[in-house]
Amino acid sequence: MAEEKKSCAFRTSIGGQALIEGILMRGPERQAIVVRDQEGNLVEKVEELRLIKDRYPILGVPLIRGTVNFLDSMVKGVKALMYSADFYPEEEAAQPSKLDLWLEKHLSSKKLESAVVTLAVVMGVGLSVFLFMVLPTFLTGGILHFFPGFPMWGRNVVEGLLKIAIFLLYLVVCSRQKDIYRVFQYHGAEHKTIFCYEAGLPLTVENVRSQPRHHPRCGTSFLFVVIFVSILFSSVVFGIWPITSVWLRTLAHLVLLPLVVGVTYEFNRWVGRHDNVAARVLTAPGMWLQNFTTNEPDDGMIQCAIRSLELVLPNEQGKDQW
Repeated sequence: MAEEKKSCAFRTSIGGQALIEGILMRGPERQAIVVRDQEGNLVEKVEELRLIKDRYPILGVPLIRGTVNFLDSMVKGVKALMYSADFYPEEEAAQPSKLDLWLEKHLSSKKLESAVVTLAVVMGVGLSVFLFMVLPTFLTGGILHFFPGFPMWGRNVVEGLLKIAIFLLYLVVCSRQKDIYRVFQYHGAEHKTIFCYEAGLPLTVENVRSQPRHHPRCGTSFLFVVIFVSILFSSVVFGIWPITSVWLRTLAHLVLLPLVVGVTYEFNRWVGRHDNVAARVLTAPGMWLQNFTTNEPDDGMIQCAIRSLELVLPNEQGKDQW
């Protein structure tokens, strides 16, 4: 890793997400969006959290809660991105299409926003499943079509390596996009601010700037662990049931996906609560991958991150501690 991880005074459950010129922070009681507008002012939006597990306790059970919380985070993240994007509209607005006009006529603004968020979440999840689950399976099937006697363990290895290769390529391509660079700077500001808070230091620009930008509970690490766990699960399943059909293997991956996400979520919680050698070794690959998805922030970005964290600190001290 480019930076050595510093020890923490405690571990917080507070997490965040980089936005367009802003940051979303989520605490145990509320979430806050802080965006720097085009005039340079910080715009704040705070919402009390309503957890679905409070209404349906079964959705808070280990392994089940992973998929539920992942989808909930996706929905809230998309809404936050849309909110931050409104502060930076396109310079030349294109003429609305017939579909846009029809939607505006037949749907209320609230229903239209809900439809857009739902579509964005479905497309985001669908793209991830296709790139990191379906595509490697089909590529492996195509390659091994010319090697009919290839052993099952070898097929599993090839498929797993392709998953990792596609994921790495995806991160490299994203990191080279100019528009994404600043978003990844805010991502770095988010991590640094959380580390500063966990270290028990005053939340100042100077203190935050000196913190690492790689955090073990990062979404980048989460996605990598999802892929790694899916490789382990599929190796076991296909070792017991040697499925060679591309379509059946793809179906098996989709069936296993909720369990894979659930196990990964519990792993993420475990590393969030522990700061020991085992946790550092297990999170090392995901931490290294954050070299592609986090950049060093400027002072203005750090100020934005500090404010967003301050807004979600719990009323009762220590309530956010793992």
